Amino acid sequence: MADNPGLTSVVIVAADSGADLGVCVERVLASTAAVEVIVSDNDSRDGSIESLAACWQGDARLRILRNGRNLGFGAGCNRGAAQARGDALLFLNPDCRIEADSIARLHGCMAMDIGLLGAAILAADGTPEPASRRRDPFLRRSVMSMSGLARFARRWPALAGVDIAPDGSAVQTVDAVSGATMLLTRAVFAAVGGFDEGYFLHGEDLDLCRRVRDAGWRVACANAVRIVHAKGTSSRARPFFVAYHKHRGMWRWFRKFDPAARNPLLRALVFCGLCAHYALLTPRYAWVWLRKFSRSR
Repeated sequence: MADNPGLTSVVIVAADSGADLGVCVERVLASTAAVEVIVSDNDSRDGSIESLAACWQGDARLRILRNGRNLGFGAGCNRGAAQARGDALLFLNPDCRIEADSIARLHGCMAMDIGLLGAAILAADGTPEPASRRRDPFLRRSVMSMSGLARFARRWPALAGVDIAPDGSAVQTVDAVSGATMLLTRAVFAAVGGFDEGYFLHGEDLDLCRRVRDAGWRVACANAVRIVHAKGTSSRARPFFVAYHKHRGMWRWFRKFDPAARNPLLRALVFCGLCAHYALLTPRYAWVWLRKFSRSR
């Protein structure tokens, strides 16, 4: 049982998150809702954790959990949730920018049958992020999205891809929401066993949404609650690392949930396709890394 009913425990996993982390925590602590912040630190070495501790020393609403090594996103979330005192959990990326009323508004959108609630995520330039509302990324849907055939889904529903457009409702039922902002009760989180730590980075949000739905709850997006996702410092600094784990996460989700994975031929094709996709993007990742390296000299 939660120590403090009505309290939202905001869990932020940090990994060399830079100045984004301090801005995120500052905005959360300015919330109109009752909050505590648990920063689950995956061995940051950029000084961001020390800066955060110095800025908010003496504020009992902030706790920093030092994991000692990079456990991965899901494991970091689970460690933070284990220390939570609130009856609600909000998993928030350190590069998200919430408003003072964002958490209260999310709570206002919750209903008894909603097990997990996300928000309308925007890029820094205001562009909506498709990850805010998604269908399960089954092989067929992924092919439709990647091939561009999904644009004809309004006329031919069988061509539907992964992304879901907002339907104009305040709270829209979806298969999955963005892991950048996810609200659920501690009871639901415990009932489904938290995040699957078999993922390291990427895919664990899709996995959690799927298991919440399989347990009988609804996953939904609060379309009216908009949160800016600035895209993280740590992701830009380690493009190869992030891309590898993104593809690895996609492979794990496919094996766990997609019926197509039961076909040995399709399973082999998907594995080869993911490897080829990563290899084709390697020059791009190398360019990103070289640009960062040249600027740091």
